[in-house]
Amino acid sequence: MKRVMVSGGAGFLGSHLCRKLLAQGNEVICVDNYFTGTRNNVSELFDNKNFDIHRHDITFPLYIEVDEIYNLACPASPIHYQHDPVQTTKTSVMGAINMLGLAKRLRCRILQASTSEVYGDPEVHPQREDYRGLVNINGPRACYDEGKRCAETLFYDYQRQHGIGVRVARIFNTYGPRMHPQDGRVVSNFIMQALRNEPITLYGDGSQTRSFCYVDDLVDGLVRLMNVDGDLVGPVNLGNPHEISVRELADIVIELTGSRSAIDFRPLPADDPRQRCPDIGRASELLHWKPRVELREGLSRTIAYFDELMARTPAPPQSLEWKVVA
Repeated sequence: MKRVMVSGGAGFLGSHLCRKLLAQGNEVICVDNYFTGTRNNVSELFDNKNFDIHRHDITFPLYIEVDEIYNLACPASPIHYQHDPVQTTKTSVMGAINMLGLAKRLRCRILQASTSEVYGDPEVHPQREDYRGLVNINGPRACYDEGKRCAETLFYDYQRQHGIGVRVARIFNTYGPRMHPQDGRVVSNFIMQALRNEPITLYGDGSQTRSFCYVDDLVDGLVRLMNVDGDLVGPVNLGNPHEISVRELADIVIELTGSRSAIDFRPLPADDPRQRCPDIGRASELLHWKPRVELREGLSRTIAYFDELMARTPAPPQSLEWKVVA
């Protein structure tokens, strides 16, 4: 049994990761400040004697004894991370410093949840780990993009300077149950709009592409990356290499929900990437990993989750503006 800490453990990805680690027989410490995560995401784990939860903001130091650290803490959707861009950058940078300092003191392995957003609006397709990206440092997404890029730099510097065992996962678009229903990302908002028979908001002409990875596959990749033997230099892409357009996604969601929703076209937001698709050759070679859940199957599971959530939750005010950003 290992004692594992998951920062951001009450969030979408973190809650699934906590369950995976517990199922493997580990003791899990969930750390979250509940900015986007909720206790409801992990409430069914409270009776598990191997699970503990702490309310804490990782921009402040944390003193705890663990064997491994997964650093997932940071708002990941544009609506949430643009709400307080300074705090978003602080969470990525100061949070990384504090988590790395803890790993240094404990001499334990630490994994950073980075993002495909470090590639910006890419000129290379699909995106490989050695591509340095095209990011607008003055744009509305920069607080997240550059914060994550700086966090990666800190991880590599701690690895070189202090000999810390680090892992960096560049996570591409992930979806599944326990996504926040108003997080501004295409899968959750398309589904919510379709279930309500509201117009589905599509930015641009819908030709921009994304690659969607079901959460169970992504979490399996994170655990494999943490546990791969030996020293590991550089990041590893984790995502689904199957690429579709945002318009195709909207059509599939309408079909699977049986919705009467029409498409509402809007202008593209600033710095919205035209293409997003991972090259997962490194993950395949190092981790023997690839996604297994097909998009339609994963969407059906996610639709069922949101359908049940809506049955238990009052509808938002009619004036709510849905801003869908991939």
